[in-house]
Amino acid sequence: MAPNTRSAAQHTAPNSWSAAQHVLALVEIWALVAEHSSFVGTWQLMRVCRASLEGVKEYLGTMPGLVICGGDDDSGLQSDVWRLDLATLQWGPLPSLVVARDGHAWCTVRGSLVVLGGCINDDEEDIISSVEMLSAWGAGGEGAFTNLPPLTCGGVGGAVAVAVEESTSAAGQVQLLLGVLGGEEEPVDEDEFGVPTVQLVDLATSVCTRQPDCLNDYRRDVRFTAVRMPDGRVVCACGGDSHNSVEVLGPPAGGASGAAWTWTKLPAMSVLGRSKSCRCVMSDGRVAVLSGLSGNVPLSIGGDTIVTMSCEALMVGEDEHWQSLAPM
Repeated sequence: MAPNTRSAAQHTAPNSWSAAQHVLALVEIWALVAEHSSFVGTWQLMRVCRASLEGVKEYLGTMPGLVICGGDDDSGLQSDVWRLDLATLQWGPLPSLVVARDGHAWCTVRGSLVVLGGCINDDEEDIISSVEMLSAWGAGGEGAFTNLPPLTCGGVGGAVAVAVEESTSAAGQVQLLLGVLGGEEEPVDEDEFGVPTVQLVDLATSVCTRQPDCLNDYRRDVRFTAVRMPDGRVVCACGGDSHNSVEVLGPPAGGASGAAWTWTKLPAMSVLGRSKSCRCVMSDGRVAVLSGLSGNVPLSIGGDTIVTMSCEALMVGEDEHWQSLAPM
């Protein structure tokens, strides 16, 4: 007797659909597990099974990636821009900068990459005020940077840019913690070297509005770092020339809603003179300062620095003390 193919199809199709749903559910579950794991732990999950591999890749594909741009090497100033895909740990090219530069500030605002200021020669004499933005790009490096209006505060070098979380402006805003101030056609005034000012930059017009000054005097020392916390507060850590000071910009303690934000001193870093370090906010909310240069003798009086692999982290607002992390 010939088999009832219609009956077999009726039974097979629901079973196949159920199996497909089961696989998709497993992928989604592994994506959720990855979301609540550390970055290293997430990568380790890839080796569990095929569903975990797909789920982890799905989650990592939603992360923004790491971007480096411009800089200076033995061949001179660079305009290259590269992005690290966190799902593959492979570097891929992005469109090049319009102007090759070093000592510039950059960050992402509303999904766009913004580059501000910097130096345009190896001697760091020409500090520029130009601003560039990359609004969209493809995996193969398609797209192009476009010039925005120059900064109204003039040329800026050695600064740090921190994106502002807001939705009222036309093109987004950036808090710019200033380093070296200068003009494109005039030398840097030494009295203005490393002035500790903060500017709020409107990217639609590049108009700079001065914000409350940092507590510490960073004159002649532009090797500080800064990072924005998830609640919008900004932590600034100063290194170099025997500094290890840290401060945070946020609403005053017990202040009324809408009160002006002010800078508050935080515990000093454990490494004296740490400078040119990397910074990030960890998944548990701690602010981490990673590696850099260190030295306890000011450069201005002939001191020297050494590379430090040490890392430390601070939980702002709780039991505030720096904790050592595993060295790099």
